[in-house]
Amino acid sequence: MTEGKEHPIRQILSTRRLALLGSAAVLGSALVLGGPLSNGHFAEPAFAATQAAQQGPTGFADLVAKVKPAVISVRVKVDQSATDNMLGQNSNELVPFEGTPFEKFFRQYGFDGNPKGLQRHQVITGVGSGFFISADGYAVTNNHVVDHATSVQVTTDDGTIYDAKVIGTDPKTDLALIKVDGKGKDFAYANFEDQKPRVGDWVVAVGNPYGLGGTVTAGIISAEGREIGAGPYDDYIQIDAPINKGNSGGPTFDTNGNVIGVNTAIYSPTGGSVGIGFDIPAQTAKAVIAQLKEHGSVTRAYIGVQVQPVTAGIAESLGLKKAEGALVDEAQPDTPAAKAGIQAGDVITAVNGTAVKDSRDLARQISTMAPGSTAKLDILRKGESKTIEVTLATMPNQKQANAGNHEDFSGPGVPHLGLSVAPAGEVAGAGGKGLVVTEVDPDGKAAEHGFQSGDVILEVAGKSVSSASELRQALADAKSQGKHDVLMRVKTADNTHFVAMPIG
Repeated sequence: MTEGKEHPIRQILSTRRLALLGSAAVLGSALVLGGPLSNGHFAEPAFAATQAAQQGPTGFADLVAKVKPAVISVRVKVDQSATDNMLGQNSNELVPFEGTPFEKFFRQYGFDGNPKGLQRHQVITGVGSGFFISADGYAVTNNHVVDHATSVQVTTDDGTIYDAKVIGTDPKTDLALIKVDGKGKDFAYANFEDQKPRVGDWVVAVGNPYGLGGTVTAGIISAEGREIGAGPYDDYIQIDAPINKGNSGGPTFDTNGNVIGVNTAIYSPTGGSVGIGFDIPAQTAKAVIAQLKEHGSVTRAYIGVQVQPVTAGIAESLGLKKAEGALVDEAQPDTPAAKAGIQAGDVITAVNGTAVKDSRDLARQISTMAPGSTAKLDILRKGESKTIEVTLATMPNQKQANAGNHEDFSGPGVPHLGLSVAPAGEVAGAGGKGLVVTEVDPDGKAAEHGFQSGDVILEVAGKSVSSASELRQALADAKSQGKHDVLMRVKTADNTHFVAMPIG
């Protein structure tokens, strides 16, 4: 991240104010605290005999001495023409204070008087962190640290400065691989941890906050599997070791000195650390970096389904015990899913025996597999469990993993739902199948669930509908079976998906 007066390379600032860091490193491990009971009236705890072996270090000095040489500061130069200008303007905005006494001041300090803001080709300097992963100079950092960089320099723990080049980047996981030419020098490097860390394990961060150089902070792993809206494969480790701007790309170590994560973002109402940081897990980083080193880019597999999460209402309407899995809205034509026979309404519950929590989890699991490999999908179709084998294909560049972010929609229905319908065959451009929503009561249930005029209801409770009477009958049947929600398959202007409509 850019420090001081330097311009930020990138920030994640949403309504939750997630801020990208720039670099950092963290160390961690489980530490058992407490001691045996000394009162003679009580038996000694069973764990007392092994406490000495389990207890972690009282300090981190030895650990820091071991890993700190592998951590680097990353400094980049970015051509201003490749980024937004320093005030965040777009090309259509006018120079600030144009026509006022302040105009001369802004022109003097970088504005050229045209509506494009700052002078073109201005060079901005940014700083972040990283760490070596091999003795010959390969190093890991964040994509947002080196994005659009015209030059990259790294500074090692002993103060030596080296030029580096970008080998490859992966914006979807915010990872980048760079290479330092050390002219035969063997660099100290860190290894990725193979085992998943546990919540509560100690961690230590070593990085370059605010461009200060090697800085060490300690804390614990607060949570895992965090989604922060940064991308389709969010699966972050949350840590409470203080990390700040400039820490992006730095490693998170366990107490054995192995990297368990790469710092990439913080939750920050103020812009500084409040003790909530997010790391890319080592397993993810290791797999991505391996592809970047071999190919310079990342190739991911996909199956070609449009999916959405299974809500409590959908689970109830389908007879599922838990609101888990990924509900298939549509198997896209000429994709692996369509060829394997995946259908709209299927709920994918597991991939190769590993349970699927939700639609985002499905995307993550499939993306880690190699194109051309075979995946066994456990699905639930109309109450019956099936296993379908799918041969994965390479995700086209224009494809984006669907993480279940679907538009709300509304559709016509029957009395008590607050909508009106007409057979699609009677409405021009409706495609001839299903029921077109012609009107939605803004205070009705349909409006509450996002229905809009023009939506097409294709199925109700798994049955195709083409008339208002069929819709009424399908709803009546569901209600007679004691269901509180009925699952409707709805086609909107953009896609096809399901909605659980209350019928109580």
